[in-house]
Amino acid sequence: MEGRMTAQQLKNSILQMAVQGKLVPQDANDEPASILLERIRKEKEQLIKDGKIKKNKKESYIFRGADNLHYEQIGKSEPVCIADELPFDIPDSWEWCKLKDVAFVNGGFAFKSTDFINKGTRVIRISDFNENGFINTKIVRHKYDDSLESFLLQKKNILLCMTGGTVGKSYFVTTLDEPMITNQRVATIKIFGALEEYVNLVILSPITQKLINNKKNSTNDNISIDTINNFIIPLPPLKEQERIVERFGFIETFIQLYRINETKLLTLNNSFPESFKKSILQEAIQGKLVPQDENDEPASVLLERIRAEKQKLIAEGKIKKDKNESVIFRRDNSHYEKLGSEVVRIDDEIPFKLPDNWCWVRWGNIAESIQYGYNAPAKDNGRIRMVRISDIQSNDVNWDSIPYCDIPESDISAYLLRENDILFTRTGGTVGKSYLVGSVPNEAIYAGYLIRTRYSKELCPQYLKYFMESPLYWEQLKSGTTATAQPNCNGQTLSKMLFPLPPVKEQFRIVDILNSLVTKTDELAL
Repeated sequence: MEGRMTAQQLKNSILQMAVQGKLVPQDANDEPASILLERIRKEKEQLIKDGKIKKNKKESYIFRGADNLHYEQIGKSEPVCIADELPFDIPDSWEWCKLKDVAFVNGGFAFKSTDFINKGTRVIRISDFNENGFINTKIVRHKYDDSLESFLLQKKNILLCMTGGTVGKSYFVTTLDEPMITNQRVATIKIFGALEEYVNLVILSPITQKLINNKKNSTNDNISIDTINNFIIPLPPLKEQERIVERFGFIETFIQLYRINETKLLTLNNSFPESFKKSILQEAIQGKLVPQDENDEPASVLLERIRAEKQKLIAEGKIKKDKNESVIFRRDNSHYEKLGSEVVRIDDEIPFKLPDNWCWVRWGNIAESIQYGYNAPAKDNGRIRMVRISDIQSNDVNWDSIPYCDIPESDISAYLLRENDILFTRTGGTVGKSYLVGSVPNEAIYAGYLIRTRYSKELCPQYLKYFMESPLYWEQLKSGTTATAQPNCNGQTLSKMLFPLPPVKEQFRIVDILNSLVTKTDELAL
C-alpha cells in the first residue's frame, strides 16, 4: 500500500476539508455562526436562571479583535490573543468556539463492579463500544434510580473514551435499543444548539484527534472533562452545517467502498507472496519450472545407485534393512508398487504426471535413516548442545543460544547432527516444520520431538528441503497426521510420502531458480 492513500487517510482528508470550510460552498444568505453562538449563549443563560444548569465561572468567549486577530476571554480576566492556537483560517461566516459552548460534557458514574447485576439498566463501559456501535458481549447492568438520570444516554449523544489504550475512541449514538447509563471514564457529549452530526465530524477530524493525542501523551493515556470541554471547534452557520453533513454522508458511501476494496487488496497483497511461493514450488516438483535436458542421467538410474548404496550400508551393519522396502515402477502406462512379494497398482495415489526422465519414490527409499531424537531436559551447561523445536526459527538456528543436555558418551554418535541433515518436527503446533542443517559450529544432537532424516549424498539437499515446503508435502503430511490435542506425525508417515525425483542435474537447476524466486517472494512479504 506504499504510496497509496488509505481509506482512513482519505476520510481524514475529507473531514479536514469539512472543518476548514472547503467541502461545500458558503452561502451569503446563511445566518452567520456569530448569531448562532449568541443565541446559544442566551439560551444557556436562561437555563441558568431557571436553575436547570449551573453557571460556569470559567466561561470563555472567543472573538475577533479590531486587529482581525482572535482573542479569548475567560471569566472576568483580560482577553488573551490565541491566534497561535488556531490551526487554520476559516470562512468569514464561521466562528471559533470551545466544545463547551455548544455541548454539555458528562463523565459517567463511578459504579462499583461488585454492584453489577444480571437484570437492570445496561451500563456502558470503555470496552462496550467502538466507532461502529455497541459491543453486545459481557453486558453488565445496574439498578436504576433517579440519581442516575444525568448519566442516561440519548440518541445523537457522542461517547468518548477518556482513558486507557483506546483513549479518544468515539461513537455517535444512532440507535438505543434499551435505556443505557455510562460508567466512569466514558464521556457523554450532549450537543446544545449546533447540529449533532456536524459536531461528531469535528470530533472525528484530525484537528480534534491531534488535540487528544497531544493531551494523552502528556498525561499517560488520559484526557479530562476539562480537556474535552476546551476542544476548539470551527463552527459554521447552521445551514452550512447541514450541507456539510449531507455532503460528507454522500462521500462516505464511496469511502466505504474504497475501504472494502482496500481490504481486498491488502488481503491479496498479504497472501500473494505465500500463494506465489506455493505455486512455484508446485511447478518445481512437477517438472515445470525448468526445461528437461535429454542428456541428463534419468532419475531411475540415480535411484538404482541410491539403492545400491543402501545395500552396501546394510551389509556393513551401518543401517538396518527395511522389511517393507518400496519399489515403484511403471507398466502399461500405470504405476505399481512392490512391497516385499506383493505388487499393488497405485494410480489412485499418484497426484500428477511427471516428465519421462523423473520417477516416483517413497521418501523412505531415498533416506539412509529416519531417526527420532534424544529425550533429555535442556540445561544451561552439559555434555553437548541439543537442538529443540523452539530453537528453529525462520529456517535458521542461533547456535549460540542452543541449550545443553547430559547424554551417555556411548549414545552421542547416534544423534549427532551433520551438515545437510534435515530435521522434521513431529508434534505440536509446528508439526511438519523442517530445517535443513547447515554447518554445525559445535557438536550438537537433537531433541526427542524432532526426527532426523539422513539421505544419499547423490541428492541435492536443497531440493529435498524445497519439497518439504511444497503443497504436495503438506497435503500428504495432513493426511498422515493424528488429530489429537497435540497434532502428531511419526517417522512412518514421513517414510511413506511420495517424492517426485528428478535427475540430479535437474535438481540443481531447479534449486538455482527457486533460490532466486523464493528470495524475491520473501522480500515481497516484508
